[in-house]
Amino acid sequence: MKILIIGATGFIGSAVAARLASAGHEIVAIARRSNGASALPIRWVELDLAEAGQPEAWTALLAGVDAVVNCAGILQDGPRGSTAAVHASVPAALFRACERAGVRRVIHLSAVGVDRETPTEFSRTKLAGDKALMALDLDWVILRPSVVIGSGAYGGSALLRGLAALPIIPVMPDTAPLQIVHLDDLLDAIEFFLRPDAPAKHAIEVVGPRRYTFEQAVALFRRWMRWPPARPVRVPRWLAGLLYRLGDFASLFGWQPPIRSTARLEMVRGAVGDPSQLTKLTGIKPRDLETVLACRPAPVQERWFSPLYILKPLVFGIFALFWFSTGVVSLGPGRERGIQLVMEGGVGRTIATLLTLSGGLADIVIGLAIAFRRTSRAGLYAAFLISITYAIIGTILLPRLWFDPLGPMLKIAPVMVFNLVALAILDDR
Repeated sequence: MKILIIGATGFIGSAVAARLASAGHEIVAIARRSNGASALPIRWVELDLAEAGQPEAWTALLAGVDAVVNCAGILQDGPRGSTAAVHASVPAALFRACERAGVRRVIHLSAVGVDRETPTEFSRTKLAGDKALMALDLDWVILRPSVVIGSGAYGGSALLRGLAALPIIPVMPDTAPLQIVHLDDLLDAIEFFLRPDAPAKHAIEVVGPRRYTFEQAVALFRRWMRWPPARPVRVPRWLAGLLYRLGDFASLFGWQPPIRSTARLEMVRGAVGDPSQLTKLTGIKPRDLETVLACRPAPVQERWFSPLYILKPLVFGIFALFWFSTGVVSLGPGRERGIQLVMEGGVGRTIATLLTLSGGLADIVIGLAIAFRRTSRAGLYAAFLISITYAIIGTILLPRLWFDPLGPMLKIAPVMVFNLVALAILDDR
């Protein structure tokens, strides 16, 4: 079959594309930015969903397509997308285009429980997308997964791993149970419903067989990674609220942390459902998470990822603040001291002033670039290069700083290493 996959670089979408391509299907993968070269025969098409809100935007892409799998999703409105567009208006345009083009088989990924409760724009727009598909004369199947765990990690699945690395198990207030499902079970369901003889016009919950509290899920991952048991500690409401607000603040800069105000309300709602309909229609019996993890011992990369995931916000927050602050100091209270240091190397005051001010401005620009997700990589490269530049200029003008007891030149080396660590953990998926 020729299958069009929307959101093909996401945690679920990339796995769907890989599974179906390896099964011999012809895959057209839609994403804002493609993954580039792949060992699998996947044709990538870069498309910003914000520009695909009309059926005509999909006409050419649907030529010769036998089925569509929509995996696009976003937790919360922000600079990188709108829940109303990603979950509702754009899918509605896609579905209408499918109807016009005669592409009857459409598999749409929603979220468990949206037909029962919609406390956020995430769940409300997910439900709106479901209804838009149900209203059309297509062979549609809506899959509503719970929290999905796989070999990769993103969003909630990454958060569970990260929290498992802490010496305590933080218990957030008012979290409801989760019926965590393994990614392979969801992929099996998608593959089944792509069959021409598969049943259609069903909205199906894809959930695991056992309910876990959030605390139990974190403890399970901690055992899996062979760390000793940790004591649960209840997070005060004021601290939990502060963390959610910090997550919202980070999203203004283009980052997508799993702890945001939408996540708080969705965790209160929980992620539970009934797996019996999936089993009845497909024969697939979702596996218990503990059983799945027991069959695959945690590799060392999991034990590295978990603590790094928790440290990542600190790494980027502190590094951006470091560069921004040094620039502010250079332009403000430390300006005269900086000028005097440069002049000590035999440079005239005018040139020394120009070098000090330009260095301060460069530091501020670098700090801001690192803070914004879209420009963070460029900011980190610039920080690395300017660190080398400072070391060279400092060596030429003031070689005595290498022997200063406070080590201003020696400290450039750990700053550069910190810079490389930030580059190494920048990508989310």
